[in-house]
Amino acid sequence: MIEIVEIGADRLDRFLALAEAARGEPIGSPADMIDWRRQAEDMVWFVVSVDGEDAGAGLGLVGWHSPPGVGTCEAYVLPAFRGRGVGTALYAELARWLSERGCVELESAVLERDEGSLTWAERRGFREVGRSSRLVLDLTQVDEPELDPPAGIEIVTWAERPELAQALYEVYCEAAPDIPGEEATSVPAFADWLAKDMQGHSDRPEAVFVALSGEEVVAYAKLAISTARPGVVMHDITGVKRAWRGRGIAGALKRAEIAWAKRNGHTRLETANEIRNEAIRRLNTGHGYRVEPGVVVVRALLAGAD
Repeated sequence: MIEIVEIGADRLDRFLALAEAARGEPIGSPADMIDWRRQAEDMVWFVVSVDGEDAGAGLGLVGWHSPPGVGTCEAYVLPAFRGRGVGTALYAELARWLSERGCVELESAVLERDEGSLTWAERRGFREVGRSSRLVLDLTQVDEPELDPPAGIEIVTWAERPELAQALYEVYCEAAPDIPGEEATSVPAFADWLAKDMQGHSDRPEAVFVALSGEEVVAYAKLAISTARPGVVMHDITGVKRAWRGRGIAGALKRAEIAWAKRNGHTRLETANEIRNEAIRRLNTGHGYRVEPGVVVVRALLAGAD
């Protein structure tokens, strides 16, 4: 018998052990999950068992960098239990939960290398809406770069200039809608953006790099520190005002991030680049990042998700 139960934050170790065993790679720490829920409107964690034996886990959330009416879900089934209806039952429960919160579509991310799961999703009405590669820089194999910003541009950290929060938000409002796949996502109010996007437990003001032309903030780039994988730092966003693009500012910010990560003893930088975002992909590969398999973003109408 398949049984699905909702769990609380006090049992996230069990949830993560199942999810990571099914996915084959770390997905975060309990603190990551709790902070993710804080940033969303609502979030749920499920554990699924078959005849009393743990078989997998799933999560659903609404109101986190998603277009209106679209909820996010992830289903993780241990290899030994695949092909037995576990994933179908888990997605049905996630669909029910999302539907109760006003969603009409559900979105998920499937590993590019997981052909079986991609086929499973396709057969159940999911369609591809995006694809992101993982790009990785081994910091032990590179020297600390010179920043070399364009003439007239100064690079500082947000920690050095905390009064720039509103100006950073103005860059975000202009840059975020231009990211492929984010066009339909609503821009949050300033207070929500500040609390949820800039002040999470993995965020550090000293790891936010700001490009100034005089006193005008023209761009910024932000890193997030992994709590699940020591030594790993993730690129969060690189945003440049439209009028200032194509001048080498993003490259200077990238080098500031690489230099900071090396100076602070980190060993690996990671980012996810949508395949349609050619500019940032070229920027990263030009700085030595190697491309690895990423994820395929799929979406289905709730009425059509079996």
